[in-house]
Amino acid sequence: MAKLNPQQLAAVKTIDRPLLVLAGAGSGKTRVITEKIAYLVQQGLPARHIAALTFTNKAAREMKERVARLLSDSQSRGLRVSTFHSLGLDILRKEHKTLGYKSAITLFDEQDKLSLLRNLIGHSPKDYDIDAVENYNWQIGQWKNAFVTPEQSLATASADTLPAARLYNDFNRSLKAYNAVDFDDLILLPVLLFQQDAKTLEKWQNRIRYLLVDEYQDTNTTQYQLVRLLAGNLGRFTVVGDDDQSIYAWRGAQPENLAQLQKDYSRLQVIKLEQNYRSTGRILKVANHLIANNPHAFEKKLWSSLGFGEPLRVLSHKNDIAEAKQIVSEIIHHKFRHGNQYSDYAILYRGNHQSRLFERGLRENNVPYFISGSTSFFAYAEIKDILAYLRLIANPDDDAAFLRIINTPRREIGPNTLEKLGDYANERHISLFAACTEFGLQQRLPEKALQRLHKFCQWIGETAERIEREDTFAVIHDMIKQINYEQWLQENSKTPAAAERKIGNVYELIEWLQRMAEKEPDEDRSLADIIGKIMLMDILERNQEQEAGDQVSLMTLHASKGLEFPHVFLIGMEENLLPHQNSIETDNIEEERRLAYVGITRAQQSCTFSYCTHRKRYGEMSECEPSRFLSELPEEDLEWANKKQLDPEVAKERGKASLAHLKNMLA
Repeated sequence: MAKLNPQQLAAVKTIDRPLLVLAGAGSGKTRVITEKIAYLVQQGLPARHIAALTFTNKAAREMKERVARLLSDSQSRGLRVSTFHSLGLDILRKEHKTLGYKSAITLFDEQDKLSLLRNLIGHSPKDYDIDAVENYNWQIGQWKNAFVTPEQSLATASADTLPAARLYNDFNRSLKAYNAVDFDDLILLPVLLFQQDAKTLEKWQNRIRYLLVDEYQDTNTTQYQLVRLLAGNLGRFTVVGDDDQSIYAWRGAQPENLAQLQKDYSRLQVIKLEQNYRSTGRILKVANHLIANNPHAFEKKLWSSLGFGEPLRVLSHKNDIAEAKQIVSEIIHHKFRHGNQYSDYAILYRGNHQSRLFERGLRENNVPYFISGSTSFFAYAEIKDILAYLRLIANPDDDAAFLRIINTPRREIGPNTLEKLGDYANERHISLFAACTEFGLQQRLPEKALQRLHKFCQWIGETAERIEREDTFAVIHDMIKQINYEQWLQENSKTPAAAERKIGNVYELIEWLQRMAEKEPDEDRSLADIIGKIMLMDILERNQEQEAGDQVSLMTLHASKGLEFPHVFLIGMEENLLPHQNSIETDNIEEERRLAYVGITRAQQSCTFSYCTHRKRYGEMSECEPSRFLSELPEEDLEWANKKQLDPEVAKERGKASLAHLKNMLA
């Protein structure tokens, strides 16, 4: 702890009262949390009674690694460092009986939820708009994050939200019947349980005797309730956050939760971390100047001892093609001149669509790049569908896989049938697949529904047997033909090109599985073994995301949070882009300003802003205005590069850099 500054040290040593640490960008907040865990253990609190909560698996892994350097294995045994949702899932699994669930709770992802909602809408006599299914899904998620139950949503619904409230009720009932929960339930259900069952709450309060929360400004109402319940009236917690970096309101985040702590805990102590260890003084001056335009419950001002630094540059361009060309050229020139790595550069933007021209420019100039936060191959609906078929063939008790594919493609098995099947399986404590063939189900379902279920299960069983006996991948190809999956994709894709791409993805998956199988020894080539390895792919992909290597980083401003780069290019600084048009229309400029602030504070040595006077939108060129945020920055710290002629010497030097880069490419 000798290397901690006075404020960090005070935050670590304050353990006798509730503590809010206001940690500015780059102020060493993760270090404070990890040092505090070690300090609590050294003060005699066993690690098994400490929980540190984060919002991403990556942050949790990093925290665990840092704690491992401070404590021995025996000292850290039982320590919980996880995401909020991992803790929620753990509580649900341990308390499933109290909540009325079977032990193997299934977790629904976004695709599973949308599929269930479409099914409910399609079979409901009520007047729902099938095209509004994503809005219904979003509204249900907002209610769960705001700690609003289906009953409360119905009681308070307006004419506009009444359909979503009715659907919320049916949706939750179906989830329960399937022994399933969604992502938002992982927090909502433990909170409801703790509120209704004092004995269970006391058990978990005894288990978690000190709570640390990272990125507290990103908590929603339900997460705040969970923290309050676990921390108890004594407030045995340290929460670390920064209201200036709250950029997830669309996900239900409530930066007001920081101020709410003062109302709920009269003994709350507030410590501010304002020394920044990342950026030059001028970058911080510009960032402070921008964010000062937002109202604040807590005032703070970042400062740095890393020197004042160069002015922040502003580039203007006639269009987005010129913008991409110039910024790629700037990176090549700067790297050549200063001998940097490609990984020293990041291009940040408001929306994913802005990356395309930069990707093209970087590819054409042979500059390696890495897109962070792009859609994973395994997140595509068609990949999940085929994997669900293979999962169910390999393990008929996989309820999530069963529910995903039972009506994909459609087999005329409605939500009422599935709800009754789910209720029966719950009562018998068996899987949905096993319940389909039980004699008792005949008392619950009409003959036609039973026949359809039997036909499906029989086909799954026969396909599993064929895979055992015949060429596995020939059977998988045949399976896709038997279910008419290509036709299903063509009918359910927006364009023929989209359908073609999805079909291509399916066959790419099968070829990839085949290559994987061929690399394995004979005894590990079973479908179950291959599928087991596939389920680890998201972990492998996350590791790959961390190991971007020597490449220029391209990412959205949201994805950049928590990262840092020597040189940052913040592109598209225009009205209707940053701030975004939706935010202007809904008067939510404050969050957009925080987003720009996050972008600026990613930069360590240089920050360059870029805007266009014209940009192509929906196939047409339209005029653009510079972002209002540019006019909020201190003029004396900006250099408007394109407004003056390039110095002849600089132009000559840039020519040399481009020539050298060309020679390297040819070599």
